[in-house]
Amino acid sequence: KKSPVSVAPGRVRTVCVLAHVDHGKTALSDSLVASNGLISARMAGRLRFLDSREDEMERGITMKASAIALMHRHKGKDPYIVHLLDSPGHVDFTGEVESALRVCDGAILVVDVVEGVCAQTITVLRAALEHGIYPVLVINKIDRLFFELRLSALDAFFRIRAVIEAVNVIVGVREAERLIRRAGMA
Repeated sequence: KKSPVSVAPGRVRTVCVLAHVDHGKTALSDSLVASNGLISARMAGRLRFLDSREDEMERGITMKASAIALMHRHKGKDPYIVHLLDSPGHVDFTGEVESALRVCDGAILVVDVVEGVCAQTITVLRAALEHGIYPVLVINKIDRLFFELRLSALDAFFRIRAVIEAVNVIVGVREAERLIRRAGMA
């Protein structure tokens, strides 16, 4: 059995989790940590495993980007090591997000479907795009559509579609800006 240290460099990835504050980055990170058996699945989302600083625990928000190495094995193939970076979502800690993005191969953008795309969602998405990272969108807290807002299935669909469209607009604008800059430089 190979140890994680013997994984080929081509099978190592660094992924940053991005979102507006309270959209579920840390809960998602906890779930991924739990999938490696490092914490109980029942504690995922409540433990805040990567929030190790006392001030983070007191305030209940991530203030410094934290990393953990996780193993991912797909269908019996050689494993990947995924360095997961849980980044802050609060606007006061945008510099931490920038630092995390500089070392990432990819990103996960978490959006609370009820809150939708918020100011910090736009900021972290634009920052990722500036670094050439096109995040995977995770639409979170879908249960809130039914249990809190009491939406019908059709209205929930429209709400989810609106979140996807809002993210796509930000990406589309960024791509248009990139093409305009490229054409101006040609």
